[in-house]
Amino acid sequence: MSSTQIEHPVGGQLASAISNGVVRLLRDYTGRGPTRARTHLTEDLVSVVLEDTLTKGETSLVADGETELVLKSRHAYQRTMSGDLISLVEQLTGRKVRAFLSDNHIDPDVAVESFVLEPRADDPANGNGSAV
Repeated sequence: MSSTQIEHPVGGQLASAISNGVVRLLRDYTGRGPTRARTHLTEDLVSVVLEDTLTKGETSLVADGETELVLKSRHAYQRTMSGDLISLVEQLTGRKVRAFLSDNHIDPDVAVESFVLEPRADDPANGNGSAV
């Protein structure tokens, strides 16, 4: 490998690295990370499913009927964190993120961070514009 090439984790190591990075970023931004994270990888999609994401304060707000306020706050975090999350996935996969989608569900407490990747340069279907 030349000194300009970067070795990226693959398979289970890649999924684990992405899960750990997303958990770390959520903890850094919100003060508490989720208790479970699982990354699913396909050719051009990375999806991270997170469970038990809400802070104690957010859980209290939900119990008092402030679900919309908690979701609005979580969406603000997602917008603020998007650059760091995208950078994490790009660095680990070695591919550019085309689109980032993020959402939370309150009951059950589940969140999803999804990253649509640019097609690989060596993909023969690259640029043909066909959809399945």
